[in-house]
Amino acid sequence: MAKHSDAAVSTPSPLKIAFRKFDEDVSGVVVVLAGPDLAFGPETAKLIAPIQPAVARAAEADRFKAKAGSGFELLAPPLTGVARLIVVGLGDGKEPVDWVKLGGQIGGKLPASADHVIVVLETPNGGPDAAAAADVGLGLRLRSYVFETYKTKKKDEDTPSAISKVTLAVADEHAAKKAWKLKEGLAEGVETARTLVNEPPNVLTPKEFAKRAGELSKLGVAVEVLGEKDLKKAGFGALLAVGQGSEQESQVVVMRWNGAKDEDEQPIAFVGKGVVFDTGGISIKPGGGMEDMKGDMAGAACVVGLMHALASRKAKVNVIGAIGCVENMPDGKAYRPGDIITGLSGQTIEIINTDAEGRLVLADVLWYVQDRFKPKFMVNLATLTGAILVALGVDNAGLFSNDDALSENIFKAGKAVGEPVWRMPMGPEYDKLIDSRFADMKQTGGRHGGSITAAQFLKRHVNGTPWAHLDIAGTGMGSPNSDINRSWGSGWGVRLLDRMVSDAYEG
Repeated sequence: MAKHSDAAVSTPSPLKIAFRKFDEDVSGVVVVLAGPDLAFGPETAKLIAPIQPAVARAAEADRFKAKAGSGFELLAPPLTGVARLIVVGLGDGKEPVDWVKLGGQIGGKLPASADHVIVVLETPNGGPDAAAAADVGLGLRLRSYVFETYKTKKKDEDTPSAISKVTLAVADEHAAKKAWKLKEGLAEGVETARTLVNEPPNVLTPKEFAKRAGELSKLGVAVEVLGEKDLKKAGFGALLAVGQGSEQESQVVVMRWNGAKDEDEQPIAFVGKGVVFDTGGISIKPGGGMEDMKGDMAGAACVVGLMHALASRKAKVNVIGAIGCVENMPDGKAYRPGDIITGLSGQTIEIINTDAEGRLVLADVLWYVQDRFKPKFMVNLATLTGAILVALGVDNAGLFSNDDALSENIFKAGKAVGEPVWRMPMGPEYDKLIDSRFADMKQTGGRHGGSITAAQFLKRHVNGTPWAHLDIAGTGMGSPNSDINRSWGSGWGVRLLDRMVSDAYEG
């Protein structure tokens, strides 16, 4: 197995976000914000007063209308110590500013050669407040993420920005630093999820995944790892069937954060599919694009990143995070179409297609979590079906649930952070499609409604617990570049679920 040290270079350190009070003593690359009609805040206006005519001419030449994320720049303006002035638009003022996105847009305009950047964080109307300032820092941080651990030689275009620090000039330095302390852990959580998804499968084996999840113990998260002996003894028949064709041992990792005032308070739970590589097994996938199946563990990566974020900000809630880590490989021991297996729930399952493996992994982990921890609700995440890409593309994750209130909380949080979900139907008509002639249920329900029948299968393993399933096959890996993400592994879901917990479930 390849190790990180095998001809690999280290990943650059995360961008450092610092804060200071407004003043006119700036140098290096300076970023300022402008509204319609080139309107600046009072401190910004003072700063650029000596070159206001030149700024106005540059804005006119670029036809700058302050559209959100638009911008122009002046090289070597006649301001002492300033190498470059960048003006970024705030929008027309009719819509609220998305501060996280703005941070990413600013990051996209910074020259790679800059070693000193100051962003004068001021709008024409004053502000923003400390929370918004922290959001700008979050956007900058997420935009700056790169994964190049295994590059030993780089072309110029592959070289990431040399910027190691961005300073935000704000009205209340103390409040902004305090707000950033809470958001920095969220940035780390997203970065953790992205890195896990980006890692190659010869490095991120189930045991290595479990080991990395174990690093959460540094933040006060209790981590328990169940190896194959434990899983066999407990009866994880569905999960173990998926991994039995691989030389890599399957693992289940249980992470516990007790942040509620009452440590015995009923927890909330998040469950992730962690198929570290999916060949499809005996029902093998086509060769084209199979390399992307290293990302079939994006749901589990999100759960680990979420637990990092919640523990970092000491969330006032009890949380269970559980991931099932397996590798789906074909060999003489692999499970087959036609097999009948017994899951942890005691229900029997007829195997139709060994490439529909994720639902088997989740079924056992969901049953285990509801039975052992009796949570208020469970949310699972999985790159589960190609059918969800056909239905929703890459902009929305599919939401399936047996609970309207939980669904609404997820929907609202997704909308707030820009990680939208769309609720899909469920019902008896779909459920009967997975009835089996030979066992309690079939693993798949045929071509039609594939994402829905997968969700119906999972529902049979939650034992009536309020539950939601997020199918992130279109959003968790290979999603389009955005203002705050240039990574193949997006870390999708960490911000959404952190926001949901904060808004709806913390005491």
